[in-house]
Amino acid sequence: MSKALLQRFLSRGVTRGRLGVVFADGSASVFGEPADGFPEVVIRLTDGKVPRDIVMDPRLGAAEAFIDGRLLIEEGDVMDLVTLLRANNPWDKGGEIGPPKLLRRILNRASYTAERVNNAVSSKQNVAHHYDIGNDLYALMLDSEHWQYSCAYWPSDDMTLGEAQTAKLAHIAAKLAIEPGQRVLDIGCGWGGMAIYLAQHYDVHVTGITLSEEQAQLARERVKKAGVEDKVSVELVDYRDFAAEGRTFDRIVSVGMFEHVGQPQFETFFQACANLLTDDGVMLLHTIGRLGGPGSTDAFTRKYIFPGGYIPALSETVAASEKFRLIATDVETLRLHYGKTIRQWYANCLANKDAIVALYDERFYRMWTFYLAGAATVFEYGSMCNYQIQYARSRHALPISREYIAAEEKRLLRS
Repeated sequence: MSKALLQRFLSRGVTRGRLGVVFADGSASVFGEPADGFPEVVIRLTDGKVPRDIVMDPRLGAAEAFIDGRLLIEEGDVMDLVTLLRANNPWDKGGEIGPPKLLRRILNRASYTAERVNNAVSSKQNVAHHYDIGNDLYALMLDSEHWQYSCAYWPSDDMTLGEAQTAKLAHIAAKLAIEPGQRVLDIGCGWGGMAIYLAQHYDVHVTGITLSEEQAQLARERVKKAGVEDKVSVELVDYRDFAAEGRTFDRIVSVGMFEHVGQPQFETFFQACANLLTDDGVMLLHTIGRLGGPGSTDAFTRKYIFPGGYIPALSETVAASEKFRLIATDVETLRLHYGKTIRQWYANCLANKDAIVALYDERFYRMWTFYLAGAATVFEYGSMCNYQIQYARSRHALPISREYIAAEEKRLLRS
């Protein structure tokens, strides 16, 4: 029964490109037809329970079967497999639209309920789950200059990953409209790339805060190596506790952190930001977002990658921020940039497979590459994008038109 259900599911889900499936009983089926731009993949299912697991929850079931070595990819790789499935059902064309089945509705409701809690204790644990797994892994995957674990910016296709990350930093810095002598707060500073960049290009002092002990330690080392110790400080502290200290900043930047806040804490986050920002201050929020309305985190991501995380819709982000008189002065949607970025990370992981397996094991490597494949394709064909939202507390805090952004961005990239 499960085999027949999977065959029916795949016959509807794969029409362009080809997917060959060899079942545990030795039988085989082929789905789809060759088509330009669509991969051709062959997989083998090693036991009879895999079809049932996939039918029950396609993403988690397929992921765990692949991680456990029960779903083997014999032609192509995991990026090809996930691309094939997603490209046949793009969100833009209605592939993810419509009411879910009853079981999926129940599971989504349970997931949403579980995501309603993200207090300070669980936040630190959740961050450690992903970011404290070891800096060595990220050294093998990310760009070597800035250590940016967030969406790069690709104004041209022929850029390297490092060049695209530099372009992202310049793009964000330009939107901050920084003035000499200002105090800048970097919420979720990661390994210090943004703080170092701002300190190198402006006469400012940057305070970075993070909940990851490994990130904080390496960020401080990188700050010292860059020679900006007098202009950058890194603190291991929760943004809620930090806001309670009463300090204020002329500029606030937060890149790739809001996804970890959790939907129940959105208002808490923006209230903290409003309290931390001076009356004429400016803030730039860079976050993964949903193209549609609010949703829930899929089971694979919640279990293996970002427990406690939640990808916000633009509507609920703005609804939370407007309660604290934060004016959304500029909103930009980066539609395809993160897909390009993650494919570069994936290529780096393929090139460094032996080193990653030596750090962890084969099972971790399969889990990590499945994560990257799913992440890249959800930005290319699914419902995810990146938002950059610029906020101000005063309508007079910024120039009246956007020309200053492009001008400053060009100046930074020439310097």
